[in-house]
Amino acid sequence: MKKVLITDDKATSRELIRTVLETCGYAIKEASDGIEALRYAHEFEPDLIILDLYMPGVDGFGVLAELRSDEKFSKTPIMALTASAMHGDRERALAAGFDSYISKPVPLPWLREEVERLLDRPRSDRRLGLGLR
Repeated sequence: MKKVLITDDKATSRELIRTVLETCGYAIKEASDGIEALRYAHEFEPDLIILDLYMPGVDGFGVLAELRSDEKFSKTPIMALTASAMHGDRERALAAGFDSYISKPVPLPWLREEVERLLDRPRSDRRLGLGLR
């Protein structure tokens, strides 16, 4: 069973994503902030990480930088998630090293497809721009 770590400071967002992905057969762990995300990433060893970009304390960009500096997570697909889709956020997220970007409200059918796509492809093939929103 593939494992997904969902990190968002909004419990309702985590719950919605968890519900959708659990029905698809994924094992889920939730983190409510960047510090928890880093701890759970090492404990849970997820196959995919979904990170809210803008959280209090350590934001998604900070978590991404920390994870990408660790060889253990260099190939783990990481999806950016944000409620405030500001102009340039998508480009900034992809340039920072996120493999995918999605804005809230999350289009649930697309989320399922994107998670499957990210988990089925090697990292070198993930960032070709396919499926990115």
